[in-house]
Amino acid sequence: MTFSSFSKISAAMIVALSLTACVEDGDDGASGVAGSNGAAGVAGNSGVSTFVTREDVIKTNANIAYAAYSDSLISAQDLKVALEKFVADPTDTNFSLAKKSWLDSREPYGQTEVYRFRQGPIDELKDDGTLGKDDAGEGPEGLINAWPLGEAIIDYVEPVDGLSGPESPANAITDNIIANSAAYPTIDAETLEGLFEHGEDGRNVTTGYHAIEFLLWGQDLNLDLSGAGTRDNTAGQRPVSDYSTTVGACTSGTNAATDDICTRRGQYLVTTAQLLINQLKRVTEQWEPVSGPHYKNFVAGGDASLAKILEGMGRLSFGELAGERINIALIENSQEDEHSCFSDNTHRDIFLNAKGVQNSFNAKYVRIDGEVIEGASIYDLLVVEEQHELANKLRGALEATMSAAAVIDTKAKTGMPFDVLIQAGIDQPNIKAVINALVAQTDDIEAVIDALGVTKNDLRGDTDQEI
Repeated sequence: MTFSSFSKISAAMIVALSLTACVEDGDDGASGVAGSNGAAGVAGNSGVSTFVTREDVIKTNANIAYAAYSDSLISAQDLKVALEKFVADPTDTNFSLAKKSWLDSREPYGQTEVYRFRQGPIDELKDDGTLGKDDAGEGPEGLINAWPLGEAIIDYVEPVDGLSGPESPANAITDNIIANSAAYPTIDAETLEGLFEHGEDGRNVTTGYHAIEFLLWGQDLNLDLSGAGTRDNTAGQRPVSDYSTTVGACTSGTNAATDDICTRRGQYLVTTAQLLINQLKRVTEQWEPVSGPHYKNFVAGGDASLAKILEGMGRLSFGELAGERINIALIENSQEDEHSCFSDNTHRDIFLNAKGVQNSFNAKYVRIDGEVIEGASIYDLLVVEEQHELANKLRGALEATMSAAAVIDTKAKTGMPFDVLIQAGIDQPNIKAVINALVAQTDDIEAVIDALGVTKNDLRGDTDQEI
């Protein structure tokens, strides 16, 4: 039975069916089956509600955004606990646990990136908690997740790494924050935030996930633009002695350092973790159901909010992920341009960002405690609006992207991380497959925007690179 024929069923039957909630899509890639609304051939969806509205889709998206940011906040709080334990007792075991906690914290946050590019609290949030550009012209996203780092502003670096400084030498500080106790006697929030993007230089990153990453792993000193060393499949190898509390045992890499350097390094770690919590809390509170200021405006936004959902999906897919996060590192063969270059966790960044786009389409998110948040999806809406073919086409495109991203993820986990893959050149097939899939799904997202008749702004203007 087709959807149009279903609409002729008696009013009593319609009312009865309206009591049936949306159910989970079938297994990825499953062949189409007839759903309970009679829409035969809709791939893998076994029970699309007939009465899914645009408002339902928008509200589910907002609920999932809150869940993902909440998980990011919880994980950041757990990270701070692990860092405090390590700083107080810098053993190899506690060092490993601190690194694992950082990796764990990236899992939910990577899936929130799809909520960027849509004038939301991650991109536009003033100090007073209201939406809009702050004095710096942007929201807290940079303080949370800015990259790449000119890590020389934070701690010691090897001179062979030519990309460790700011974009312009004129924007470098004397020595680094940790070593220069005369200029920066106290490592606190005011100091770190005050030096963020020092000289308006985007590489002078002093806070956020990647500052913590650098302080845990150190530089990944393999072959890069300097031409030094041989790039291998290991991450950065900062020694645990960089945090030693034993008198006379402190180091800065292979060099001996005064005891206060290790103390200051530990202070930097914990301070940055607290700043990360503060910024994530601000964003999470904006998305809080019912009471969150942005949540209330977003769920009441109608087609403007639906357009933002789709535009965020497209802009992350094309310009940010395919362009800035993958293509640049590939064509430049530069591990400094990979997203998590110190820990070699870029494969997860790619996978999780792509997963966030798929989450928005399927209206499903699995929380860090295993709870599943799901509801009315864009897929459901397309079916209800009789766009069955387009629903399946975008669903298939998203699955193709996830399959390609899973290959990158698997290769990294089995000994070939992203920075090794890019050495094969711009035609590296696994990376090109992800880029091509992201471009294809952007095409389909644009088609969905057109089919639903919502505003379409430029989805491809977030990178200067030709993809």
